[in-house]
Amino acid sequence: MPLTNQKIVCLGGGHGLAATLSAMRDITNEVTAIVTVADNGGSSGRLRSEFNSLPPGDLRMALAALCSDDDWGKSWAEIMQYRFTSDGPMDNHAIGNLLLTALWDRDGDPVKGLARVGDLLQVVGRVLPMALEPLDIEATFNEKGKVKTVQGQIEVAAARGEVSQLRIIPSKPKATPEAITALSDADWITVGPGSWLSSVMPHFLLEEQADAINTAKAKKILIFNLPDPTTSEEYADLSLTDHLQFVLKHLPNLKFDYALVDQSINTNNSVFERLVESCGGQVVAFDLAENEQTFHHDPKKLSSAIRHILQENLLR
Repeated sequence: MPLTNQKIVCLGGGHGLAATLSAMRDITNEVTAIVTVADNGGSSGRLRSEFNSLPPGDLRMALAALCSDDDWGKSWAEIMQYRFTSDGPMDNHAIGNLLLTALWDRDGDPVKGLARVGDLLQVVGRVLPMALEPLDIEATFNEKGKVKTVQGQIEVAAARGEVSQLRIIPSKPKATPEAITALSDADWITVGPGSWLSSVMPHFLLEEQADAINTAKAKKILIFNLPDPTTSEEYADLSLTDHLQFVLKHLPNLKFDYALVDQSINTNNSVFERLVESCGGQVVAFDLAENEQTFHHDPKKLSSAIRHILQENLLR
């Protein structure tokens, strides 16, 4: 089967998912993004609060990442990302956030609204929310012997200490039916990279979706973050093993095929390799980092790495 016909479902949120989607756009026409809906800050948080709607920001970024690579797509991607600058209530609102919220407010159908904007932008593939209601993230931290519980994506990202438990609220939201169908039909599923607590972990905490990931016939790739010396937020300073162990603490039966890491990370790590092998997978390392901002994935390099993995499997 040609790569362009491979059905690939990408799970995540924020800039990490946008990088993955930009990479996938060059590989297949059959890409589906499933996006977290727990953002409570900035423009998204304000619109979520005012309209009791899904936070649109991560969904907007996913749509922009999948815009066609021509003048029409590039211009609309720029328009969707444009933010107002003022001294009034419109300050920092992104046009794409307002467009999505307007459609949802008028029609009451998040999936239909995303599809309409996708048609306008001529996106490659489609974008879906992981749930049809806004979620919250709640985490329990242990900092110097003091246990505290923090709720909200912004608040969790800013908290310090060791994370002992992570939850989504409500605890058992209904997954988006179209997302569950996409996972069932997929040839490949990718998860990550991104903020580990707010963009990656929620996909494993939504029980219905986690079950769909595990039972899907698709090959699965877990894309790990790059080292980031500029921040200590959201697990950034912890090891690959720590990241995977945290996933398995919440979803012990997770099975996947590949752990994709940057070649700059020392993967000669028997503990991490054995942990990946216990999940049925293998570690693969490539040059994935941007040349300047080395803690960001380069979409072209990520595309090359994933293309290599897919082609190897098609030749087997």
